[in-house]
Amino acid sequence: MTAISDLDIFSRVARTGNMSAAGREMGISPAVISKRISLLEEKLGARLFHRTTRQLTLTETGEGYFRRVVDILSLCEEADDFVSRRNTKPRGTLKVTAPTSFSRLHIAPRLGEFLERFPEVKLDLHLTDHFEDIIRDGFDLAIRIGELQDSSLVARKLAPDTRVLVASPKYLESVGEPKSVAELELLNCLSARAQDHWRLDGPEGLEQVKVEGNIRTNSAEFVREALICGLGIGLRPTWDIAPQLASGDLKIILPQYRGTSNMAIYAVYPCRDYLPEKVNVFIDFLAGLFADDQWARELPALPKTEPAAKGRAAKGTAPAKPTRRPNGAAANI
Repeated sequence: MTAISDLDIFSRVARTGNMSAAGREMGISPAVISKRISLLEEKLGARLFHRTTRQLTLTETGEGYFRRVVDILSLCEEADDFVSRRNTKPRGTLKVTAPTSFSRLHIAPRLGEFLERFPEVKLDLHLTDHFEDIIRDGFDLAIRIGELQDSSLVARKLAPDTRVLVASPKYLESVGEPKSVAELELLNCLSARAQDHWRLDGPEGLEQVKVEGNIRTNSAEFVREALICGLGIGLRPTWDIAPQLASGDLKIILPQYRGTSNMAIYAVYPCRDYLPEKVNVFIDFLAGLFADDQWARELPALPKTEPAAKGRAAKGTAPAKPTRRPNGAAANI
């Protein structure tokens, strides 16, 4: 049976991708770390790492072994917490990954309240708009916005992610306000990352609209600022643009449509029988902040579904194709 200490060494090397870094964490020399890893591989009869002079990466076998080792070490930590009663009180470092803009706007301003309530908790926040592997990278918790895929992780919904179509008054003055979703294909539509289609819930159910724009970026904050400057139309979450809607810097267009209701804000964490209390209290804190979807409270209600034929061409008749409008408002600014 493999010693827990060897599993700990293996886990740290796998996470850091570096024997020296793992050694510094544990107060052990890199030579000893390397020897213990070699002995572990010899005992298991399998190579766990690919080694080059510059890089150390897990083999396919090593990846599978690592995921199981993480669960074992988590259970050991939980067992220690249970015996020492540490798990009954929130304490220790809470490692969280979360979206950049959402965290800056809606988590950072309220952290003082959380830390005052739980002074023995320290937060290690990693902000990124990419989905991190929370098991591999050792996160206790991830805040994710979108449609979740099936996985072994546990997810708790914190709030809806209500998305609306918006543009600035300046842009709408230059191109005219669209009267149907079909017209979106003719306008300058701005998205974060490579989104070629927008999925919209409307009077006739789910619709998918092909969109194009002259700006492509990985930054949601950049898209918001570009919309405010009059560069196009966006499908944006209300948590991102509520102040701009209130001030009139942005205006909702086609209010009978919303982004697909499958989108939501989630807290995601590894499946554990005994979730550390520091994780529990942080999830409960966030749920208390966002549960009432305060950003969408002032939005107009969606209209009732209308008969499918209303506003459409009669069966067997091709609908008139809208005339393309200029999308180059940016060129005039």
